[in-house]
This record gives sequence, structure tokens and C-alpha cells, in this order.
Amino acid sequence: MNVVRYADRPDLLERRYEELTRPAFPEYMNHNEPGDLYWDRLYTDFPDFQVALVEGNDLLAEAHALSLPWDGTLEDLPTGWDDGFVRGMTSDRPHTALMAIAISVAPGRQGQQLSSRMIQTFTDNARAAGLTSGVIAPVRPTWKERYPLIPIERYIEWRRDDGSHFDPWIRVHEVVGGEILAPAPESMAIRAQASEWERWTGMVFPADGEYIFPGGLATLTVRAGIGTHIEPNVWVLHRVD
Repeated sequence: MNVVRYADRPDLLERRYEELTRPAFPEYMNHNEPGDLYWDRLYTDFPDFQVALVEGNDLLAEAHALSLPWDGTLEDLPTGWDDGFVRGMTSDRPHTALMAIAISVAPGRQGQQLSSRMIQTFTDNARAAGLTSGVIAPVRPTWKERYPLIPIERYIEWRRDDGSHFDPWIRVHEVVGGEILAPAPESMAIRAQASEWERWTGMVFPADGEYIFPGGLATLTVRAGIGTHIEPNVWVLHRVD
């Protein structure tokens, strides 16, 4: 298995969405504003941070990231995924940290610790780029979808009897050295016509209200035919020193 830059393997860009992104994330997550505006610029502006794990001709996993300004304090943390993405693309301040955008693993290769290897690419690339503030990751907690009514501020505190984190994906980050920094209750916003949400979720939203929907980490609010979902995440720091 080898880690390659998409910049060096443009042929993989034609395959990555269907083989990695589509199986890994709910469809609605591909329709938020910063992603729509800036995703393609990841490959042109930050080519060293867009990598794939390959074995022969098989595309096993990928990791996306961008650099951004962060002074290392909680006060200067972005509010979440959206804010960090926009900051990295638009801020004139010196870039000092790497922000993880996404990790995807091919369905047939899950459970083989490939996600841990992709987290390692973040820290390796941040170190190589001299981003001394480390890697900040707005982690999408895997099991939060089971508890969409629980505030992320409470969920972040849940631990198993052995002290490890209750959430499997946060637990993976901690095992490889990640430190929880703070909850990000308003990390990613997705707004669209209710008809689009019906297509994405397979549900019907016949009236205004708050809805629990498959895969959602929080509720969907429908008002006047517009559905708004504000996804919570958890900020995790991976140090590079």
C-alpha cells in the first residue's frame, strides 16, 4: 500500500467520488455552501494535502485537508467545518495549522485500521509543511446519529468504563494521539428545499417542524419549504511536535 498525492495521480480523481465519498457520507453532506464554493480548489491550492491510499490499482482510502491560520487557542478555533474551510481559503493571516476536511475508506477495506493511517498522513504532511500549530480535525462522531437529540456538549463527555471514548471515531483519534479540544455545535450547515431533503433521506416532510432523519447527527428544521440541518462536530487536536 502506498500513499500518493492526487496531484500525481489525476486518474484517481475520476474514481474517488463513486468508490470512496458516496459510500462514506450521506448525500446531503455534499451540498453545503463552502464545499460547493471551494472543493475543487483543494486540488489546485493545497495539492500536498489531498492524498489517496492505493494498492496496485485499488483505491483504498483518501484524506483531504487544507492549511489555515490558528494561533493554538480555543478562542481562535474556527466554529466548525464550514468556518475552518472558509478561513483556509480566504484568510490573509499566516497559515500555521492543518485542518482535516475528510477521511474516506472503501467499504470493503473498513476495519483494517486504514483510517488511522490516513490520520497519520495529516500529521506527516503538517510537519513537512512546517505547520507547527498541529492538525485540527472537526470530527464527525460515528454514533451521534443514534442520539440526535443529545447536545454535542453532553455527548462529548460520554466514556466507556475503561475510560476510552464512547464514540468509535473519536476513540480512534484518541488512540493515535488526538486530544479533544471543544465541541463544535454548529460545524456544518446544509440548507435546501424540503423536496431535496426528501430525495436525500427517503422521507416526506409534509409540514413545518423538527425531524429526526436517517444518519443525521442532529435534527432537520423545516420552515416554509426550506430544510436546515446544522451538524455538530468535535474539535480534536493532533500535535506535530
